[in-house]
Amino acid sequence: MEISGLPVELWRLILSYLRLPDLGRCSLVCRAWYELILSLDNTRWRQLCLGCIECRHPNWPNQPDVEPQSWREAFKQHYVASKTWTKNAQDFESSNCFYLFRRKKDRHVLRVGQGCEFDTLRAALASAGVYDRIVLLPGVYEEQSEITLKVPVEIVGQGKLGDVALLVSIDQHCPTTRLCNVVFMPAWFTPVVYKTTSGHVQFDNCNFENGQLQIHAPGTCQVKFCTFNQSSIHFHSVALGVLENCEFTGSENASVTIEGIPSSERNWACKHLTTLAKSHCVLLQASDPALCNVSKRGGWGGPPARNVRTCEIVVGGDQSNFLPPSKTQLVLEKASEKEAEVSGRLYTPKEGEAMTLETDSSDSELSTSSENEEDDRSMYKLSYRAHGLSHMLAHVIHSRPQTNGLTALQRDLELKTLQQELQRDKEAQSLASSLQGCLIRKCLFRDGKGGVFVCSQGRAKLEGSIFRELTYAVRCIQNSKVLYRLIIMLKNDIHHCKASGIFLRLAAGGLIADNNIHSNCEAGVDIRKGANPLILCNKIHSGLRSGIVVLGNGKGIIRSNQIYGNKEAGIYILYNGNPIVSGNHIFQGLAAGIAVNENGRGQIIENVIRENQWGGADIRRGGDPVLRSNLICCGYSDGVVVGERGKGLIEGNTIYGNKGCGVWIMSSGLPHIMNNRIGHNSIYGVAVFCRKDDANDYLANQGGNENFNDEGEAASWENDLDSEDERFTSRRPISVALVESNSINHNGAAGLYVKSSEALNIIANAIHANHDSGVAVFQSSQLTRIANNSISCNSLGGVLIESEARVELRGNGIYDNSSHGITSKGDGVIVENDIIGNRGCGLRLLQTADMKVTKNRIQSFWDYGIVMLDQTKGLVQENLIFQGRSKKTILQQVSNAEDCIVQNNNLLTFKSKSDIAWTLDNPPARPHIEGSTRGTSTATNSQKVTTMSTRIAARMDGGCHNNGSIFCTIL
Repeated sequence: MEISGLPVELWRLILSYLRLPDLGRCSLVCRAWYELILSLDNTRWRQLCLGCIECRHPNWPNQPDVEPQSWREAFKQHYVASKTWTKNAQDFESSNCFYLFRRKKDRHVLRVGQGCEFDTLRAALASAGVYDRIVLLPGVYEEQSEITLKVPVEIVGQGKLGDVALLVSIDQHCPTTRLCNVVFMPAWFTPVVYKTTSGHVQFDNCNFENGQLQIHAPGTCQVKFCTFNQSSIHFHSVALGVLENCEFTGSENASVTIEGIPSSERNWACKHLTTLAKSHCVLLQASDPALCNVSKRGGWGGPPARNVRTCEIVVGGDQSNFLPPSKTQLVLEKASEKEAEVSGRLYTPKEGEAMTLETDSSDSELSTSSENEEDDRSMYKLSYRAHGLSHMLAHVIHSRPQTNGLTALQRDLELKTLQQELQRDKEAQSLASSLQGCLIRKCLFRDGKGGVFVCSQGRAKLEGSIFRELTYAVRCIQNSKVLYRLIIMLKNDIHHCKASGIFLRLAAGGLIADNNIHSNCEAGVDIRKGANPLILCNKIHSGLRSGIVVLGNGKGIIRSNQIYGNKEAGIYILYNGNPIVSGNHIFQGLAAGIAVNENGRGQIIENVIRENQWGGADIRRGGDPVLRSNLICCGYSDGVVVGERGKGLIEGNTIYGNKGCGVWIMSSGLPHIMNNRIGHNSIYGVAVFCRKDDANDYLANQGGNENFNDEGEAASWENDLDSEDERFTSRRPISVALVESNSINHNGAAGLYVKSSEALNIIANAIHANHDSGVAVFQSSQLTRIANNSISCNSLGGVLIESEARVELRGNGIYDNSSHGITSKGDGVIVENDIIGNRGCGLRLLQTADMKVTKNRIQSFWDYGIVMLDQTKGLVQENLIFQGRSKKTILQQVSNAEDCIVQNNNLLTFKSKSDIAWTLDNPPARPHIEGSTRGTSTATNSQKVTTMSTRIAARMDGGCHNNGSIFCTIL
């Protein structure tokens, strides 16, 4: 019959009355009929799927209001899965066709109930043959002793789910069986409602009330569309078990327990379950492509209400890449993913303030200079552009990093998708595709104590499930000292747990990827006692404590995750925790981005840490991480905080646009800060303060006071230390806090501020265009050594030394600052510096300063070269002082102190324009850096720093005064 004879709507109406076999026959007529049958997806196929008593809505229980992509395909999947139990053909391998024919012909239907041939299930089983079907009429069936299944049968309840209830304990001894549409409750003599030790059992659309299922190897099971109310399943060394579309509620312990290594002894069903599971895994990925890319959507739980910004523009570029504050709101309205408002946070000079010209650093001067001053300056100026740190200044001369640096940083720090991570990590790819132990897919765990518990080398794979309002969602404990990959978690939603969402300990491991973990009362992921998981591409957010906690020798690789909006630290590392944290975006936290505390370690590499309320990275109390190549920006407090007894290598980071300081170092901190770009922070670039951390300052150390003692364990992790990791042995030891080879520029206050009672080395930094002094030392009872730095174009003086400070200034280039080059009220030595082109005096000693000033080259274009006021003491000798434009004398001594000695200085004056121009040579302009483009210092240089600091300290203890005469040579 031609389809064109009737409208398609009428055909669909007619075909909606056909049964499943008739629809199949119609689809075989021709292609036109086949397509017509397919077009019934939202009508007849939907009716068949929802009307089947053996299944429920394809997306039950997690998304029952979301329709599948194809009702026909969903019905087909369930139909095929429901026949798995019948595929046991081991007794008839010689003739599968004969086996199927025989089974269909000889299969009987036995009815149990009032008025039927059997009154009890036990009686029906005694008469049943192989693959017979036992139908239970509505009612309650209770057995007073255990039932043993000896032949494969199918037990089906008639009517709606709940009409048939079984109070039994069944022990399966046959190869296979199936139970459907039945409510199971435990008998009076045991809580176990079903147990199998060798065969395969299949449950479809059943309820379990207050009972237990026990599956022992080599037995297997397949459970689908079942509800477990205060019930649980225990897997003991099972090679493969499948739980799909099940709901677990009200459990008093774990809902699912998996223990023991999967048995090598496998029954007949393993290969069929493996095929079925892999086909569904592909379908899961294909049917929900949005789940594959965590970084491109807001996630199930959703980010905070404000715009989630990426790192796109926070790093800099030429002027075209940044907008003034007045345009920030417009950019946000047009493209919320852009971060252009960060430029509104940067320091903007007020009207009338001194500004730095965006020209070569050697010729920088105030924009208010007149043309006449420029002409005069050209006569007197000394060129210093070719000093050892000029390459570092080239990156900041236009206030921001170069455009190519911005593009490279954007590309390198872009959040990777799970697909990209699996492509580059073969181990992760192998784990994601592995299938062993228990597979839990698209299940709902809610309102109970525990979700999934894995122990004793068990294996589990969790996909697309929801865990909510539990005490804990997943708990993975491994009692063996040998590391096994225990758990694989993909695309799950874990939220509102009373404790940690995922808890790993005792050498537990595995893959935790593409999950949404949020709103838990404790840490989203808790890693401790040697656990070593691979955590990829998750969204971990909105927790009431930390996002991830690593402690007690916990390890792990934490990569490409979004960690945001947590009430405490995004990642908290303590008690010798030692993870590798790379490629994550950690943002908008209510405390620190990353906190390393209580002897925590770890490698923190190439992360974007932004917009956190407290420090982007906070290191305290013996914390000793490697913090390398991160972007730490736009924080509402400091970029990096090194608290009391904090240590660590802080290298190669971009610390940018934070509302506090770029780096804040507190008492007893011993960090090594090198090769960082620290710019556009609202207060100091680097601040060193001497004070003990107040216990209330940090809300229990910013990481939170999590309940780290599990089950009464004492937190004495130091007694169980691993051997020192190889990646830490290459770090050179330091005994004094070291700030080395950093670019510190355009910060809102001093570039480097020191108020400390502990020694400090400041070596080979480029300190440029900060909106206060370049270096300000307010207190330093031990020696602060400032050597081989370039200090230029700062809005106030180059170096300010207050009365309670002891400082050594050696080999620095102090150029073009808007006030005095060096102002000192303290003690120390100023040796072999170039102090050129500053708007105030070159060197200004006042009050009770006690300095030894030797072998410096000094020129002030607008003021005195050296000024000594008040009760200044010290020795000023063998300096080369160049005359500036000012008509003032080039050296002014007002101090009347007997211990103020000025001798053997060379004062160079300029008599006419025809005189030969001055140059800085022999040696050339300072600072001098061996290999000016070097990236890191050598261990030898570090030893030199320590040795010279000791030598200078010893020399200063003896004073620097004598009763020699004053002798000046004027050339």
